[in-house]
Amino acid sequence: MTTIQTMLVGFGFSAVTFHAPLLQALPQFTVRQVVSSQQDKVATVFPEAKVIGTLEEALQDEQTELVIITTPTALHFEMAKQAIEAKKHVLLEKPAVVTMDEADELIRLAAHHGVHVAVYQNRRFDGDFLTIEQLIEMNEIGDWQLLESRFDRYRPVVRNRWREQKGPGSGILFDLGSHLIDQALALFGEPDAVVGDVLFQRDGAETDDGFHVTLCYGKRRVILRSNSFIQGLSPRFELHATRGSYIKYGMDPQEARLASGHPVNETIGQDLVTDYGYLQIADQPVERLATLPGSYLGFYEALAAGLVTGALPVDLTDALRTMQVLNAVRLSSETGRKVMRKEWDGWN
Repeated sequence: MTTIQTMLVGFGFSAVTFHAPLLQALPQFTVRQVVSSQQDKVATVFPEAKVIGTLEEALQDEQTELVIITTPTALHFEMAKQAIEAKKHVLLEKPAVVTMDEADELIRLAAHHGVHVAVYQNRRFDGDFLTIEQLIEMNEIGDWQLLESRFDRYRPVVRNRWREQKGPGSGILFDLGSHLIDQALALFGEPDAVVGDVLFQRDGAETDDGFHVTLCYGKRRVILRSNSFIQGLSPRFELHATRGSYIKYGMDPQEARLASGHPVNETIGQDLVTDYGYLQIADQPVERLATLPGSYLGFYEALAAGLVTGALPVDLTDALRTMQVLNAVRLSSETGRKVMRKEWDGWN
């Protein structure tokens, strides 16, 4: 079986947790190069990979086919541009790049050089999201009216890391908001309007640390929230429809299991029975609905196929739509008004 010769750029938390274990588990990929200064750390995970100090040097390898970029978002555009011009396929960590102009330029360059650029929106492969998706598709609880999606944390003190420092691509809206917006767009398409409130609540906050976003779909609403002061359990999802409701607590288990070294097998995405969501149809008793298994492996399997067929699991066009909504959220928060879709349709 021919495998995709792969390069990892960066070897921090994202590469080690979300990418390396999946690449190790799938025969479709062979990691032949890692761009990192941490040679000893890389060797414990990919002992046969070459550890290269710079992307420029690594791109000279003609056998490399796919470049996975896991560095801070502000570095993505230039790195992706170099990889594309070297005629390599690219996988970018979400949300992809910092500006819509950068996304447009990468779309143009990829078409010119005949390569594909995918975006790692792994939360489309969370078990709770897949369960929500199935409930909506099957119409089991009727026509949806309200979806609430939350990514809450208790992190009241600003930490010394790039996502919490002032700069392009930092902040929780770009980090977690891009996941929630991407999920909403995957389910329902683009909204008619956006109302956003972007928060700077922690002492010494240099960038946003919370948000409350409403996406308007006619009379229907999607509410996306994140806050850094939430202790204890809050619902991850609430789906309310004409015949019933579904409420899910707890996070998809894949991230925590990958971080703890759990084997990448059929159990890694299986939810605990105690974390199953609550389903109530009309006046019937509440029941616990088994969560569909999550599968980040599914993203990489779809990527391997998509590099051949062109049907990527998430591409730069998807990312551009997410970035349009992210910008609309910021504009709404800054101006205190609802931002209509016709305003962002022409944004590039």
